[in-house]
Amino acid sequence: MKAIVCTKYGSPDVLQLKEVDKPTPRDNELLIKIHATTVTSGDCRIRSFTVPPMFWLAGRIALGFRKPKKQIFGSEFAGEIEAVGKDIKRFKEGDQVLAFSHHSFGAYAEYCCMPGDGVVAIKPVNMTYEEAAAIPFGGLTALHFLRKGNIQSGQKVLIYGASGAVGTYAVQLAKYFGAEVTGVCGTTNLDMVKSLGADKVIDYTKEDFTKSGNTYDIILDAVGKTTFSRCKSSLKEKGSYLHTVMVSSELKGLWYSMTTGKKVVGGTASKGIPLPKQTEALIFLKELVEAGKIKPVIDRRYPLEQIVEAHRYVEKGHKKGNVVITVGHNNRI
Repeated sequence: MKAIVCTKYGSPDVLQLKEVDKPTPRDNELLIKIHATTVTSGDCRIRSFTVPPMFWLAGRIALGFRKPKKQIFGSEFAGEIEAVGKDIKRFKEGDQVLAFSHHSFGAYAEYCCMPGDGVVAIKPVNMTYEEAAAIPFGGLTALHFLRKGNIQSGQKVLIYGASGAVGTYAVQLAKYFGAEVTGVCGTTNLDMVKSLGADKVIDYTKEDFTKSGNTYDIILDAVGKTTFSRCKSSLKEKGSYLHTVMVSSELKGLWYSMTTGKKVVGGTASKGIPLPKQTEALIFLKELVEAGKIKPVIDRRYPLEQIVEAHRYVEKGHKKGNVVITVGHNNRI
């Protein structure tokens, strides 16, 4: 089968299209024919090994010292189940699904195996594979952090980085939960963010929201460009500051929460959460999509063969929503 393989850390040019062995599912696994995946900012950080210096050693241990342990990247995808292991009860051959493989990766390929009890759900009936592939990462991350912030109807919520993969879902989900939403993004994305339901939009190139005097029940940083110290004056008493990128924010968050009375939550969306809970959240998102409550935003589509160009584009940091990779199945071995 065709796959994109990364044999060393570096620029997008380290990604190579190769023929590799097609995986065989174990008794508890699904073999999924992948039709679409995405390139996320996280994929780019892992490929280039861009981590804070204090996490260099931990990162190398987790991801691989000289080269990536998992050489086929890609963590969210949509496709069709081609085969199921004998222990699988929840799915059958032919089911159209979307899935999130976390750091097992494997989605930059024509086929991928997933555990039957993994984060997999039936694809929304009103979506293409390309649209469905753009749901798991951004949707699950936004949902996790908003729930951590105990979002309530009537609250004032600010989403910083409202035009990205996580931010576009955060705006829509916050509106679904009944909040008054302010989205912060660049000039070219103001109309798009407003079309997603934001009550107010702020152009970060022209206005610093922390100096406006407005306060919020929740501030969610979806792109890792703010700090609690900068934002704390914009939080209401007992407000929540949610940071989706800063790895070190878990310890800092505990300290800030103890000393300020304001809740600070950081880290990764999947850490410590049982797979059944994550699957339940993915099914919840799927149902919201089918009900027309939320939708993915797709900026660009690239074929698998142009993954290098896709990484170059995402690495610039200006994508709107998601960058989708379409996976063809012609001329495969």
